[in-house]
Amino acid sequence: MTARWVVDEVTPERDVRVEWEPISLMFKNDPEPGSDRHRTTSRTHGMLRVMESVRTELGNEGVFQAYWAFATRIHHDRNLFDFDVAQVLAAIGIDSGHARAFGDGSWDGEIRRRMDTGLALVGDDVGTPIIAMEDARGDRVGMFGPVITRVPGRDDSLRLWDGLVAVTTVPGFWELKRTRTEDPEFGERPAGATPV
Repeated sequence: MTARWVVDEVTPERDVRVEWEPISLMFKNDPEPGSDRHRTTSRTHGMLRVMESVRTELGNEGVFQAYWAFATRIHHDRNLFDFDVAQVLAAIGIDSGHARAFGDGSWDGEIRRRMDTGLALVGDDVGTPIIAMEDARGDRVGMFGPVITRVPGRDDSLRLWDGLVAVTTVPGFWELKRTRTEDPEFGERPAGATPV
């Protein structure tokens, strides 16, 4: 939801360039082998490997295209396990050979390095999303969140973004929190995201 908010509502109106970075819930949460959580995080971790492989050829834009396509299958089609990663890549015009990275642990060092760079900005007791930016002094700062259940309309989205920038770049600010009382509403399928 946060990615959709930034892409659909914020970037058209603010001078924001998004650099997509991985965070592995497999590495972060270390789920018990054989558990349902291990099964799901193994699947998404494999997709992170594929995205890092794509990055080597197509850079940040390729990572975004793969991420968007995978997320659409997972959240809009409610299908984490029954889609073929190679077919999804081919459907969006990316070489399906990158799907070989899915089971290739040699990508894990790069995933961990990139993930640790983000966590160094916010601490280890958070999850995803993490948003990083430069403050007025040019220092890189980050914040966990925002965790949102739906994409706000344009005006609310921009107010939320401006507020996030403000709290993220104010020295000494650490946390806002309230209990979530609703499930995510993923909205319409993203334009151009065709089922496979």
